[in-house]
Amino acid sequence: MEKISALGFLLVILCLATKDLACQGQTLQGECLTVEREALFDFKSGLKGSSTRLSSWTGSNCCQWEGISCENNTNAVISINLRNPYPQSLFEEIYEKWRLMNLSGEIRPSLLKLKSLRYLDLSDNTFEHILIPEFFGSLKNLQYLNLSYGGFSGVVPPTLGNLSNLQFLDLSSRSLFVKDLEWMTSLVSLKILKMDDVDFSMVGSKWMEALNMLPFLTELHLQDCELSSPISSLSSINFTSLSILNIGGNSLQSKFPIWLQNISSITFIDLSSNHLYGQISPGLGDLPNLQHLDLFGNTKLTGSCSQLLSGSWKKIEFLDLSSNNFLGTIPASIGNFCNLKHLGVSLNGLTGSLPEFLKEIKSCNSEGVLPELRELYLYKNQLMGRLPEWLSQLEKLTNLDLEDNKFQGPIPASLGTFRNLELVLLAQNELNGSLPVSFGQLSELVELDVSWNRLTGIISEQHFSKLSKLEYLLMEGNSGLVLNVSSSWIPPFQLHYLNMASCNLGPSFLTWLKFQMNLFHLDISNANISGSLPTWFWNISSSLENLNLSSNQLHGQLPRLLNLTSLLVVDFSSNLFQGPVPLLNTNCRLLDLSNNTLSGSIPPNMGESILHLVFLYLSGNQITGEIPKSIGYMRELEIIDLSRNSLTGSIPSSISNCSILYILNLGQNNLSGAIPKSFGWLKWLHSLYLNKNKLSGELPLSFQNLSNLVILDLSYNRLSGDIPTWIGTAFSSLTVLKLRSNAFSGGLLFGLSNLTLLHILDLAENNLSGSIPSTLGDLIAMSQKRKLNRSTALSVIGYKSILTTIAFGEDKLIVKAKKQDLEYTKSLPLVVSIDLSSNNFSGEFPNKITKLQGLMFLNLSRNHINGSIPQDISMLHELESLDLSCNNLYGTIPSSMPSLTFLSYLDLSNNNLSGKIPFTGQMTTFNDSVFAGNPLLCGRPLIAQCQGDDLNQGNGQWQSNVEDENDDGFIDRWFYLSIGLGFAVGLLGPFFVLVIKKPWCVEYFNLVDKIVDKSLYMAEKMKKHW
Repeated sequence: MEKISALGFLLVILCLATKDLACQGQTLQGECLTVEREALFDFKSGLKGSSTRLSSWTGSNCCQWEGISCENNTNAVISINLRNPYPQSLFEEIYEKWRLMNLSGEIRPSLLKLKSLRYLDLSDNTFEHILIPEFFGSLKNLQYLNLSYGGFSGVVPPTLGNLSNLQFLDLSSRSLFVKDLEWMTSLVSLKILKMDDVDFSMVGSKWMEALNMLPFLTELHLQDCELSSPISSLSSINFTSLSILNIGGNSLQSKFPIWLQNISSITFIDLSSNHLYGQISPGLGDLPNLQHLDLFGNTKLTGSCSQLLSGSWKKIEFLDLSSNNFLGTIPASIGNFCNLKHLGVSLNGLTGSLPEFLKEIKSCNSEGVLPELRELYLYKNQLMGRLPEWLSQLEKLTNLDLEDNKFQGPIPASLGTFRNLELVLLAQNELNGSLPVSFGQLSELVELDVSWNRLTGIISEQHFSKLSKLEYLLMEGNSGLVLNVSSSWIPPFQLHYLNMASCNLGPSFLTWLKFQMNLFHLDISNANISGSLPTWFWNISSSLENLNLSSNQLHGQLPRLLNLTSLLVVDFSSNLFQGPVPLLNTNCRLLDLSNNTLSGSIPPNMGESILHLVFLYLSGNQITGEIPKSIGYMRELEIIDLSRNSLTGSIPSSISNCSILYILNLGQNNLSGAIPKSFGWLKWLHSLYLNKNKLSGELPLSFQNLSNLVILDLSYNRLSGDIPTWIGTAFSSLTVLKLRSNAFSGGLLFGLSNLTLLHILDLAENNLSGSIPSTLGDLIAMSQKRKLNRSTALSVIGYKSILTTIAFGEDKLIVKAKKQDLEYTKSLPLVVSIDLSSNNFSGEFPNKITKLQGLMFLNLSRNHINGSIPQDISMLHELESLDLSCNNLYGTIPSSMPSLTFLSYLDLSNNNLSGKIPFTGQMTTFNDSVFAGNPLLCGRPLIAQCQGDDLNQGNGQWQSNVEDENDDGFIDRWFYLSIGLGFAVGLLGPFFVLVIKKPWCVEYFNLVDKIVDKSLYMAEKMKKHW
């Protein structure tokens, strides 16, 4: 009876357990519900991918299939995890593993039959840019949804807002976007939200208010989401449990959210790489649980660094304030941060010196200051003073970056005692002394950069004795460093990057380089190396990409074929290399062989062998022959400089195939013929130099297509015809126009006033005629005073850069002024000059030219200009050189000219000027030759005296000048009288004192006697010696 009762009880329990399933028409079969197994089979049929990934999805027991989990009691499917366990990678081995596990295809709605599904992960697959299924919003019991980087694209469906039980949502993807966040406010159970890389650009300004409606939110990840709207000032905070806030990498234009300092639970804040601005409250430093604070790259955030770093953070591990505008000093209190592992305050306005000592808090688990610090970045500030000794106490430090400050004094030898140091960057400071030999003990060191300091002394093998892991060595710009190692030395390291430019490495070539087989960057330019290149040099590294041997005294011939397939940058400029121009069989982007003594012709097939060349410099050699037509095959060329050679023949029209050409310099050769009409296709051309050749013909009509032209130098050729009228409208960006020494004729009919950026105009030594147009005074760029700053000085300078190497190919221009050739490079944008000399211009002096207040050089000499020099010529405050000689000018010299304080060259000779020379101020610096050939001029510095000079008569300006001279004479008399009185007092004063004070008198003459006796004794001694 008892057995029957027990059996009945078990039947009742079983009935209750299966009641719901039976009511729904479902029956148990093995360990998996039939309807759910069939749903999973249907779901599988929509998927594509490797057969091995879902090979276990067979049989009746779906709860044991890979990626499927079931509830213990009901056997209902509660979890589908098909995440690809391998990340996408460029490494073949990892990629192959990812490919074998990758899924794609479609997502079937049969998933809706999984009524108990709580966990769904399809991340890191490639579902071929399909939309996120809207039916996902009907999976009511879903608590975890991860579709990150699964290949889904399009808009995030608002139906996901129906998942009121959802606690984890990760939709991170570069191909998804959201239109608004209203649907998200319904996710009342959400704790973790990750939507990194999703496009939020269409979301309105109240996105933070929407997120604030999620009361249980602990993690918010919206990195790189293109958010730009301000962060709202929340009046009340609902997500009081927020622990992680990561909204870095957006474009947030906002003040720093001050409400963050009221969330005591927060442990992680990343607001980096935004556009936040305003003052950071010191109260941020009182967050008790904060472990990670990253404000890098906002540029306009400001605050007191010393106040913020004096906060009471007990748990802070990562702190980065770099690339902002924090001011002040580094306080000694940073020694209190027991757990700090990363400190970055680079690219700010820090001043002062590093504290000599740090505060050491005794509650730290480890002894010493900053016991956990591994990375210290303080580069690009205004820090100064000596490097403190406490740096050597940071026992766990791996990265030390103090670049680009004003640190002085020697590098502490104690830095060489670090056991873990991997990176030491001390470049661009004012450090002096020698490099400590102890650095040779840094066995973990990977990168050492001490470039651009004032280091001196010997670098020996001891400096590298244990640096077996060293890969990057940079010592550039320390001219006092001398490398002294044995010719048989074998370094313990294999370098990837070596830059010892401007150090003393010679005279012999570095034999130890032949053991460096992993180099991709080698710069030993300006290193006093002489001799020829050893034969082994061309085999040092098959991976070499950047090679710079420029500015040495290397000689000999280069190989006819440089077969270095990996080379991107080759710079052998400014050496003594001879022989023919080598042919490169590489993917080279920059080739600089300028300023050597290479001869012969350019290889005719050069353009076919270096198809991807971007910068070509062969200037300053002895190259002859014609420019090869194959140059047109190098369609990626941006700069061609073949100037200062002896090239002949015509300019090949194939150059116009280089459609992105930026600078073309063929100046100072013997090229002849017409300028190719096809040059008009070079629409990106910035600078064109064809000067000092034998080119003839007229300017091609196609030139009017060169709308980006900034510099045009066609001087010293045989060009003829009228200057085209379209120049004024076609060359709106032109800053330099040089047509000097050609055979141009006609008048200045082109629209000068349209050349608003022009600041150098040189049309001298042509056959131009007619009057000088008044529009010359409308040149806007010449009417402004110019101030020197780096951005201006570099505005028209050419460039040559590729990968990690940056060099400058400067625009050089000769300006004829002060009867000499002045060469300008970096200061070229500051030069303002007009030269119309040696033409046939007539008519009156162009008075409107006095509006050009920035003008430095003005030459209108050797023309037929008449009229008078305008009185307001003194408005040309910047004028340094003025040549109006050999014209027909008349009238008096303006009395205002002496106020031109910068005027250092003046020539008014051979005109018809008259009257008294205003010989005061700046005019007194010029001699009589300046005024010669003007028979009606008088007064100093000429011998001819003006009428009434001796009688102190006259009126008007002359009378004023006489009065000035009388005033000067009166002042002079007082000046000489004061000098006389000074000498009298100086001599008689001591005399009267000695008369009154007899003891002083006795002592004084005793001293004189001793001096005289000593002098006579020394004279007698020297006489005997000789």
